[in-house]
Amino acid sequence: MLNNKLIDLSALELAPLLETKSISPVELTKEVLQQAEQGQSKINAYMDIYQEDALQAAEKAEQEILNGQYRGLYHGIPMAIKDNIYVQDKITTMSSKIHKDFRPTYDATVVKKLQEAGVVLTGKLSMHEYASGVTNDNPHYGAVRNPWDLDKIPGGSSGGSGAAVAIGSSVASLGTDTAGSVRIPASACGIVGLKPTHGLVSKYGSFPLSWSLDHVGPMTKTVKDAAGLLDIIAGFDLLDPTSVNAPSTNYLSKVTGDVKDLVIGINEDYFFNQIDDDIHQLVKASIQHLVDQGAKVETVKIPSLQYAEWAELISFATEASAIHHTNLKNRPDDFGDDIRLFFELGALPSAVEYLQAQQVRRQLKSDFQKAFEKVDILISPTLPIAPTTIGDHFANLNGEQVDAVTNIIRLTGPANLTGIPALSLPCGFKGNLPIGLQIMGPAFGEAKILNAGLAIEQTNPLQGRKPNPFAQANS
Repeated sequence: MLNNKLIDLSALELAPLLETKSISPVELTKEVLQQAEQGQSKINAYMDIYQEDALQAAEKAEQEILNGQYRGLYHGIPMAIKDNIYVQDKITTMSSKIHKDFRPTYDATVVKKLQEAGVVLTGKLSMHEYASGVTNDNPHYGAVRNPWDLDKIPGGSSGGSGAAVAIGSSVASLGTDTAGSVRIPASACGIVGLKPTHGLVSKYGSFPLSWSLDHVGPMTKTVKDAAGLLDIIAGFDLLDPTSVNAPSTNYLSKVTGDVKDLVIGINEDYFFNQIDDDIHQLVKASIQHLVDQGAKVETVKIPSLQYAEWAELISFATEASAIHHTNLKNRPDDFGDDIRLFFELGALPSAVEYLQAQQVRRQLKSDFQKAFEKVDILISPTLPIAPTTIGDHFANLNGEQVDAVTNIIRLTGPANLTGIPALSLPCGFKGNLPIGLQIMGPAFGEAKILNAGLAIEQTNPLQGRKPNPFAQANS
């Protein structure tokens, strides 16, 4: 089992092998690095592979474990992170041309926390330029490909993270999520992605896309891996003005998979409206699995969702445009065409429209809070469509051609507007592509959504199938 299969194991499976010295962090790191190198020609997930540094960190972790100084679940676990999260003195490009030589002078708070936990950092992962897109089709560094089908997008903007975790070239990862950028690639690549409650995880040292919508979150092979990674990165940070001093919780210990008497909310008007028929069936089947285990279902109304897409677009575009204002003026041609146009459009809404969007957000928060007085969690598809072909701007939705980008972010955006936690995990396949299910909960209700996620995961929706990009021909 141990040879050549280490990259398939979750952090929770690897941890006891590392703790008992059955395998060494060096052995594991070498396998992950080898997979990362081999995967580049097929997947293109990495921006930078830290070969030397990773092996040194693995040797240090090995020595600590040998000396009885085991630090916990992620000690000695090799993982790479999205390339908009700062690592001191390491080039951090945001997968852009403008920042291609940028070296931060400090570590992001989440990076410090990973290092304190003994994580072996293997490198930086590709993303949609400046995290502003959902395809990861990057004009400067090339497209990241979906490991299940190399012609398809891996989702974005954390597409490198989604693809790398799916093929085991990173045991886990951190992504960022502004309109779904953790959950979209998690769904498309068949892994778990968690957007925590806004303020629970520090954004200090993460290059912003939209100050009020950005989140940093785990991307992992399993629900318990996500819970364990959240235990490491959550916590109040004075350096992040949006950080919230919430009571500390041991998330991993609360994830049991027991859903007896759990009340699941279903919102048909928005979250199950205009959904691919196969995806609709898969998500409803997963809900039925929870009902079979003792959960109950209630229909909920969230009236302000009808304005959510508009409010997300106005908030996101205007804040992003402000962040990139100087470079848009001085270096417009150094942006990819799609990003430049989006950032330029972000300068058009008036202050009145921006403030109206914030009023919608306030109402949306109130409507979600009312829903969570009736139900424990809300379940929906993560994406209403299957991953599209790289380069395509349209998607097939039950025989109709629809705009791909607006549909891809349609179901994930409301959790960013409201700041509530949201989890994506696999619930089955459409053809050869994995499909994700989204679980949302009340603010700081991460334990609830992770617990429900484990109950679904235990039904084995992926049936043991794994992507094999090495058996596919690049088109």
